[in-house]
Amino acid sequence: MVGNIFSFGRNGVHDFLLIRAAAVVIAVYFLYILGFFLISPTVSYESWKHFFSSLFTEVFTMLALVSILIHVWIGLWQVLTDYIKCSKLRCCLQLGAVLTLLGYFFSGLFILWSV
Repeated sequence: MVGNIFSFGRNGVHDFLLIRAAAVVIAVYFLYILGFFLISPTVSYESWKHFFSSLFTEVFTMLALVSILIHVWIGLWQVLTDYIKCSKLRCCLQLGAVLTLLGYFFSGLFILWSV
């Protein structure tokens, strides 16, 4: 049986559950950030820095970033496998997407944790 190297042996149910779990994390994170804006009388650099200095906020932000990247990857993978029939082109586009998403992940990691 021939498989796609970029599918990682996933199936539709696995993708469905990952997309839904990622969407829930993104929605809860959005509400968390919205709560900060509603509770803070003024949003300044100091209040924003203090808010993001919390370990909970840093971990939750990283979890939200990973959830966004998972959500994007599954969506791109589905679109590319559905509409790009040339396997070499699809492979190049998927590789480009993976490299871009890894760049976003490491940028977020270094920015958030100041590594």
